[in-house]
Amino acid sequence: MASDEDVSPPTHSYLIGQRDDIIRASRVVTSVNGRDVLVLHHQGELYALDSHCYHAGGPLQNGDIEEVAGRVCIVCPWHKYKISVCDGEGVYQAVDPSVKPLKPRWCFKGVKQRVHKVTEVKGHVYITLNTSAEHLESDHYQTPKYRETLHRNRK
Repeated sequence: MASDEDVSPPTHSYLIGQRDDIIRASRVVTSVNGRDVLVLHHQGELYALDSHCYHAGGPLQNGDIEEVAGRVCIVCPWHKYKISVCDGEGVYQAVDPSVKPLKPRWCFKGVKQRVHKVTEVKGHVYITLNTSAEHLESDHYQTPKYRETLHRNRK
């Protein structure tokens, strides 16, 4: 996360709120230019990522935070998928059945969840959306069709 050293918000960024308010809330879900984004505070850092898990659309704002293989991860409350909040990479534990005794090790699936840049300017928190053309699995849950269904079911 960039800090107060910047004198103005980045171009194409969106104001999310005051840093102190986000810290008090711990997690904030907001719509940013038609995209559902989770902004979370953990151990002094702010992170932003798509709010629905790449696997099945679970509500990441309800997930636990764990350190896994040296990475801060959010754990989807639906199926326990672990996602690095820094880069969106899926993290899982596996064993090689041909190696005895079985010894679990952490493995990485590649980037599955879209993460966004967080910048703080004079106590204000801004998000710059990751607009990379690369399709990520979490993008499916940001489509108008899915979002309409989700928002209709919340009522």
